[in-house]
Amino acid sequence: MTSNRYADSFDAPPLTEPTVASGSRKSLARRLGLLYWLAALPAPFSLLYVPNRVFVPGDALATADRVRASGTLLRMSVMVELWNCVLLIFVAFALYRLFHDVDRKLAAITAVLMWVAVPIQLLNVVFDLAPLMLTTGHTYLQAFSKEQVDTLVYLFLRLHASGLIVAQVFWGMWLFPWGMLAIRSGFIPKWIGAAEFFAGVGYVFASVVTITSPELARTAAPIALALGVGEVPMGIWLLFWGAAHEETSVA
Repeated sequence: MTSNRYADSFDAPPLTEPTVASGSRKSLARRLGLLYWLAALPAPFSLLYVPNRVFVPGDALATADRVRASGTLLRMSVMVELWNCVLLIFVAFALYRLFHDVDRKLAAITAVLMWVAVPIQLLNVVFDLAPLMLTTGHTYLQAFSKEQVDTLVYLFLRLHASGLIVAQVFWGMWLFPWGMLAIRSGFIPKWIGAAEFFAGVGYVFASVVTITSPELARTAAPIALALGVGEVPMGIWLLFWGAAHEETSVA
């Protein structure tokens, strides 16, 4: 009996990393979807609404006056960006756990690209804090005239917008491997993975055009926005359907 037991152990297949069970995968997918939406839903407030309310293109005086009148709004925008950055860290962990048995390298690349974007965004938040300091400080601002302060406020807000353009490159880049993971997974429809991939194209395209040809940025924005909508189906699928059984066709 003893010899047979040892023989069976030598004939056993080599140990491999266990795959995620179907029920566990559905739970992981919904957790990823929830984290994704908690991070994404407030983002338009700080990325679109507040800049449109505060920044006046080509007018430093009007911009600075709006910052003085809307300090609370700008502080709320900073908090939303911080919230987004913190949640992205956990989104990357959840994404890796869900997809690591599909393709470990692609899952790791996706998570790393998310994490690379986080410090860029955190540093960029400082450019929103600077206008608040300039418009509410007293002692150390006596060395500047009001016109100089207004110009600095305008400059820092422009720097913040430029920082978002840089971060947007990584927002797009992590969607490429994520889309490929979805296509290969067998538990997410392939068309959702393809839409995710094209959303990444939209983000990277918008940043490249804005950096290389600023005069074409307004023309390229609608194209990038249309492609960027492709990111939405992934979040909806993860949150409401979780993950389909692998044996079920999701093509």
